[in-house]
Amino acid sequence: MTTAIPFDVYPLALGGNTFGWTSDEATSFDVLDAYAAAGGNFVDTSDSYSAFAPGNSGGESETIIGSWLASRNNRGNVVIGTKVSQHPDFRGLAASNIAAAAEASLRRLRTDYIDLYYAHFDDESTPLEETAGAFDALVRAGKVRAIAVSNYRAERIREWFAIARREGFAMPVAVQPHYNLVHRVDYERQVAPVVADENLAVVPYFGLGAGFLTGKYRTQADLEAGAIRGHMAKSYFNDAGLAVVDALDKIASARGVEMATVALAWLRGRPNVVAPIASARTLEQLPSLLASATFDLDGSERADLDAVSAR
Repeated sequence: MTTAIPFDVYPLALGGNTFGWTSDEATSFDVLDAYAAAGGNFVDTSDSYSAFAPGNSGGESETIIGSWLASRNNRGNVVIGTKVSQHPDFRGLAASNIAAAAEASLRRLRTDYIDLYYAHFDDESTPLEETAGAFDALVRAGKVRAIAVSNYRAERIREWFAIARREGFAMPVAVQPHYNLVHRVDYERQVAPVVADENLAVVPYFGLGAGFLTGKYRTQADLEAGAIRGHMAKSYFNDAGLAVVDALDKIASARGVEMATVALAWLRGRPNVVAPIASARTLEQLPSLLASATFDLDGSERADLDAVSAR
């Protein structure tokens, strides 16, 4: 598939949200090493990971990734995607804030360029022209290779493109939406038409529904025992969601793979999706994620998942 994204990426993006949160530095290095050894080259993070964790202030994930890049001397082999607007010290998308946040991310990542820089959440209090101009300035300065948006409404993405074309600014090449087998409607009805019109690369997050699509949460007791991830998976826990889990289980059992592999392979096969994002808190969780990069559903399996998830 040819999209607007200007570099080749492995068809599974490794989520960096666990680094410095539920994965310490040593474990994070192990996961990153194994991902790279398998051919992986696309790491997703944010300047705000993991300010939400007690004792953290934001930037912990970038710091660990930067230390790993430096210790492995492999910066040129890795595509780094990071984001701006949610770090406690750099909230919003005013031009001065974007410039300062980018510099802070570059220091933590121990690099002089970011491959893919996302506007993490829209900031409607700042004129979109200002935001688009600030991202363009980073591209022109060579500090960012390409720009992208995450969690943006369709009309705001179209507005960004209109401004960029009018002003000669760099245009977004990718979007990062919440999209998976049990959360399809918002993306497919609203954002997917813009993606098709602009040939954007799609890098979905929550590809496994915070663990729900691994089969980990089949009862209320499972959710309650799941601590943070269980709380995040609650929105999927209903009869329709459990029907999707059953369908995944059937395919996974028949093919001798994990449910996570099947769920991510379905997502990888959707239009314009270049790499679903999935996180591995431990090394043991990584193989089933990596397997999705080369696992292909047959026509009937894909049709079954399309039908049950459409409910």
